[in-house]
Amino acid sequence: MNERSLRFKIVDILLIALMILPLVAGIALKVLTTPASNGIEITGARVYWEIPMPLQNLTITESQINSWLVMLTVLGLALYMTHGLAIKPQTKRQLLAEWAVEKVKDLVSDNMGARFMAFVPFIASIMVISALSSLMSLIGLRPPTADMNVVAGWAVVVFVIITYYKLKGGLFPYVKGFFEPIPVFAPFNIIGEFSTPVSMSFRHYGNVLSGVVISTLVGSALQGLGNMLLGWLPGVLGDIPFLQVGLPAILSLYFDIFSGLMQAFIFAMLTMLYIATGFPEEDYERRMAKKRARAAAKA
Repeated sequence: MNERSLRFKIVDILLIALMILPLVAGIALKVLTTPASNGIEITGARVYWEIPMPLQNLTITESQINSWLVMLTVLGLALYMTHGLAIKPQTKRQLLAEWAVEKVKDLVSDNMGARFMAFVPFIASIMVISALSSLMSLIGLRPPTADMNVVAGWAVVVFVIITYYKLKGGLFPYVKGFFEPIPVFAPFNIIGEFSTPVSMSFRHYGNVLSGVVISTLVGSALQGLGNMLLGWLPGVLGDIPFLQVGLPAILSLYFDIFSGLMQAFIFAMLTMLYIATGFPEEDYERRMAKKRARAAAKA
């Protein structure tokens, strides 16, 4: 084995560790900080630390920690998939990475158009981070997407981008749009404008949280039913959770995997559609034409 191939494999191992160790650290932190409990508990994100601040204490919650762990995992995944890139693909990971990039490009091109191809990294990031955040429940960690604060933060960022592109056509056409088709609809149009981040965040948050709650309730109910029906079995047989085998796994396939991935895709689709449909192309082209005419007159 030459020095280059050895160095390549060492870097690969370090990048794989960057993907795995944040999740292991999250599991260890949860195990060490979770108090013993005899029954079912459905609560919000656990508060790990409070940092004293002048106006209000800065609260570090389970959702914030898990969000950072997801971002570190995504960073490790991105570095691993792009490690050793070549003009002619020589590894399966490069072929997979190129296939994923092409699929996201096609998705952005079909839903936003060629003008918005610069959004490919942003849309890919939304889908990957959202999907991995929802899938954290598979390893026993609280999904950051089950916290309204996290998803609302994403929705606010998207809303700022949407508003920025709506203003590309000028401030007057943007304000004028609130009074169309007739001025009496202005209050409703304003409410509809600011309801965009609310609907996006509640849709994503509600679906993920409901899956967590339903899975927990069903698992607890099956545990109690199993103890009642099969607790009379002698010895260790009475302690085996027979009824918890099968149904919780099927529910996990839907709530943790299918629903989580679907919500990530829907959030990305809504982001693309709101930005593309909100962009006033005619007003923007008219505005740019005036700027070019003024520049030509000055020249």
